Amino acid sequence: MSTPVPGTAARRADGAETERAGSSRAVLLAMCACVLVAQSMVAAINLAIPQLAASRLHPSADSILWIVDAYVIVFAGLLIPAGALGDRYGRKGALLAGLGVFAAGATVSALATNSATLIAGRGISGAGAALIMPATMSILMHVFPAERRPQAMASWTLAVGLGGLLGNVGGGLVQEYLPWQGLFWIMVPLALALAAIVQWVTPRTETHPAALDPIGAALLIAGLVAVLYGIIEGPEFGWGSTHVIGGFALGGGLLLGFVLYALRARNPLLDPRVFTSAKLRAGVLGIGASFFGLFALFFINAQYLQYVKGFSAMRTGFAIIPLTVGMALAPKVAVKAQQRFGARPLVVLGLGLIGVGLLCMAMVDARTPYAVYAAYLLILSAGMGLCAPALSFGVVSELPRHQAGLGSGLNTAAREIGAALGVAVFGTILAVRFDGQPAVELSRTRGAEHARVVDSFTDAMSMGFLAVGVLVLVATAAVAVGYRDRVGTSAVRVSSGSAE
Repeated sequence: MSTPVPGTAARRADGAETERAGSSRAVLLAMCACVLVAQSMVAAINLAIPQLAASRLHPSADSILWIVDAYVIVFAGLLIPAGALGDRYGRKGALLAGLGVFAAGATVSALATNSATLIAGRGISGAGAALIMPATMSILMHVFPAERRPQAMASWTLAVGLGGLLGNVGGGLVQEYLPWQGLFWIMVPLALALAAIVQWVTPRTETHPAALDPIGAALLIAGLVAVLYGIIEGPEFGWGSTHVIGGFALGGGLLLGFVLYALRARNPLLDPRVFTSAKLRAGVLGIGASFFGLFALFFINAQYLQYVKGFSAMRTGFAIIPLTVGMALAPKVAVKAQQRFGARPLVVLGLGLIGVGLLCMAMVDARTPYAVYAAYLLILSAGMGLCAPALSFGVVSELPRHQAGLGSGLNTAAREIGAALGVAVFGTILAVRFDGQPAVELSRTRGAEHARVVDSFTDAMSMGFLAVGVLVLVATAAVAVGYRDRVGTSAVRVSSGSAE
């Protein structure tokens, strides 16, 4: 009988722990890469707006808004059922399916010969993104132990924020050297390569019974589309027209129907009673408000820098880089500060900085130096970096672990609905205040007339930033009232249509 060598068991345990840590790091990198790709397509399309406006597609101003928003509307509307699919059938399978659907949508978009086909392709990619996002968060929640989840969540949140910035920088590079179709063709092999990596490094997680509610999903998506129709088409048909009033009325009715149906259904898509938690309500509002402001900025950034400042597409992409500084540095500070002071001060301070940064942007015009513009981006960046990790983890932690898919779906749905509304509201204000397509009007004017058109455009832009900034600050006040750090209380539990 052999005698165990002293320390062998300890070395084996250390080796196993090192192997697990290395495996979890690989999973974290893979999940963050998937998030970067899915989130980048929310923002990258904004860099293509000048090319699209002048392309053979000849999109109208409202068609451009639909091209931008089709992705995020389908993305947001399917997030919760997609999260439930992952919970029920497996997160890894849902993630792989999402990457495949994303690639298919990018192919349709690249082959589009009219605006309607491009909008459809963007919607298909949005469905893929809806499968990707909740699956990545749920996988991380299951792979990492409880004590390491806040750090994993901070990395995931950073990837979400950097995805928008990657979309701007990458979109600028693509538009500098390739036609707008290149933006979509590049995504096809990238998504397929990520699928191969996910298949290799990601473990399968346990499954749980989860509600699949096609009626609820249809009501939610139709309601969101109808509301956005009212916002986007307002300048075209008039705010008092039957088209617009009908859109708002239909959207409100469908969303009310969604809530009433969910309250009575045995296994609803989303039980409204989860919102009995004030912290969850405030967290969802805070996430939506932050992305409302951020993607309003992304929508107008490329147009301002290219039309007004004369930047190339590539320079425009790199000009947004100051927005990465706070998003990269602040989350690490925020995690440590949260342990000492709690999440609420960071959430309120971060959202407040976003609102202030947007109001600063309202002062930008053709004579504003880029250094000043970059300073305003830094204010926004610091705000996002401070509040985003706490808000994301706060929403997920309010639900029990077996409902991680629902929590991540709520989290990301709030982001995408906020982003869609930010683009729609800012784009609508721009359409109301500026007559015509900026690309067309600015390209055909010279001298004093060109200067007048530029001033008209920046005036409209300022009004948009003012409105968005005020709305974010109002939301900040509401979040400050409702967001409270809990001590020793249990998460909200909803099962079979009842809230516990």
